[in-house]
Amino acid sequence: MQTENWNKIKTRIFRVSEENIDIVLEEAAAILRSGGTVAFPTETVYGLGADGLNPYAVRNIFEAKERPSGKPLSLLIHSREDLEKIARNIPEKAFRLMDAFWPGPLTIILEKKDIVPGITSGDLPSIGIRMPNHMIPLELIKRAGTPLAAPSANLSGKPSSSLAAHVIDDLAGRINAIIDGGVAAIGLESTVIDMTAKAPIVLRPGAVGIKELEKVIGKINYGYKNDNVEIEEASLKKQASQRYGHYIPNTKVILVEGENKSVSKKIIELLENCRNNGQKIGFLLSKETAGIFALKELNMEEYFLLGSREEPEVAARKFFEDLRDLDSKDLDIIVVDGSFSHSGLGDALINRLRGASSSSFTV
Repeated sequence: MQTENWNKIKTRIFRVSEENIDIVLEEAAAILRSGGTVAFPTETVYGLGADGLNPYAVRNIFEAKERPSGKPLSLLIHSREDLEKIARNIPEKAFRLMDAFWPGPLTIILEKKDIVPGITSGDLPSIGIRMPNHMIPLELIKRAGTPLAAPSANLSGKPSSSLAAHVIDDLAGRINAIIDGGVAAIGLESTVIDMTAKAPIVLRPGAVGIKELEKVIGKINYGYKNDNVEIEEASLKKQASQRYGHYIPNTKVILVEGENKSVSKKIIELLENCRNNGQKIGFLLSKETAGIFALKELNMEEYFLLGSREEPEVAARKFFEDLRDLDSKDLDIIVVDGSFSHSGLGDALINRLRGASSSSFTV
């Protein structure tokens, strides 16, 4: 949905400090009230916000991101009063989730009111809603006086942005303003749970895990690929709406999953094959796998360490940033170590690794 006017949009870059935060928020809120687009940090990733109840403003998001039409967006809210404006028939279990995890990295799909335009909801009768745990978006929503439609602040098909620099690379000249508020703390998008189905369905894993959710509301179904779990048929349409190529870089990505020693052995094999074929190769590795390389005295062309296999939270914060860096280095192949623990943020991390990969090995 590219237009001819990107080079005519002057993107303002706001660098946040203690001294200027109030001025930045007021100027950014004024842009949102006028139907403009503003990118800002949240605790998950950077979001691209516009007035979610103004179809013309929402269209600006689709055009700036080159996002496929018909894909629903989620709404960010400031308070329960905002929720009452946009959602109806809210089940009791949804309120329990809000009490437990809001503000925070959990998007809850609820039946929407007619005030939410079709372009925002993808013409679905439901809408994803989240209350972020970050002062900047909360203040923007409050000052703009409206829920914000806010997908991740990146071009569709590019990795999500965990730094303002990523947003600038993708969207400068396409949107009205970017607020540089530092690194996004979690680094992966929110958990998405559908509360309009007969039984709750998690469509996308995130920082709030299945076990945490089940402690609050009981049994939950999976609506995404998970080891040894079938996807609920009823969730497929909404699942597709939540996955539209967020994580696909230009460079071919090969993911290697399995037992730790087997993963290390396979990655060494891939390195040797690529060298024999004259290919340039990069790596995203756990600390443990990198140690094997050091023992083998193999000099890797380009690599980033994501952290220990037992600390997927660290890897999650670094994943999108490091993937973007490798994707900019004119490599033939990026090999990703998939030996991270599935505990904590591990399930969400593996989900994003799989989404970014062109092919994979399970060893």
